[in-house]
Amino acid sequence: MRILVTNDDGIDSVGLHVLARAMTQHGDVVVLAPDREFSGASAAVGALHLLQPEVHRTQVDGVPEAWTLNGPPALCVLFARLGLLGTFDLVVSGINPGANVGRSVYHSGTIGAVLTGRLGGMTGVAVSQAVTGWGVEGQGWDDMIKGQRWEVAAEVASAVVAEVVANPPVEPLAINVNVPNLPMDEIVGWRRATVATGIPRSMASATMEPKEGHAGAYYVRMSYGDPVELPIETDGGAVEAGEVAITFLSRLEGLDLPGQTAAERGLERLFSR
Repeated sequence: MRILVTNDDGIDSVGLHVLARAMTQHGDVVVLAPDREFSGASAAVGALHLLQPEVHRTQVDGVPEAWTLNGPPALCVLFARLGLLGTFDLVVSGINPGANVGRSVYHSGTIGAVLTGRLGGMTGVAVSQAVTGWGVEGQGWDDMIKGQRWEVAAEVASAVVAEVVANPPVEPLAINVNVPNLPMDEIVGWRRATVATGIPRSMASATMEPKEGHAGAYYVRMSYGDPVELPIETDGGAVEAGEVAITFLSRLEGLDLPGQTAAERGLERLFSR
């Protein structure tokens, strides 16, 4: 079993290092992670002709092989799929500081890595952990990540990966794991959750502020809403309630909707042109 470990917070993230070391009990681990932060990159690979991709050897304590790439996590996985560092059986991404629940699933680079792996036939496990104040749009920084219990999230991830290794899925899965920032003995339970329509704390507004000395240039100033309570059966609600939330993310597929709306009938006229 060869396991690729990556993240969207960059090679120097403590969460990445703790997760990679935890994965060594399940197989041969290779780290290929961005050389800097790519939070919010989703499954983007970037403009390759501008990136001029490069990999560089680096060190992660307790892991035999580690590399950095000057691109986002999905590109790390794409190159791994193409045989850059040999073949892999599993992608594990994280540990992201900030729960990736609700609409954060669309934007998360942590999740984008496992979605890219699934496209290439590899099951992936994305691992995120709640932060103080719940973070904003799935991201955590500065004072939010003080006191993170990385080892707890790594232990949860290890249990999930152990089951995947023992019972390989027939088709590749994208498994999203969100862990409360609590001691292990205070975690209430585990829940197979649905993806919430909201998130625990979201961006509330974006306004422009003139940038002194620069004509026509503005800073974007953001404000954040208060934390909200989400239904317990959702990924965000479960984590808020002290539970580990596990969701299985589906493939993008065209919908066969019952009935037909006026908009659909109108669009069908285009198909007959």
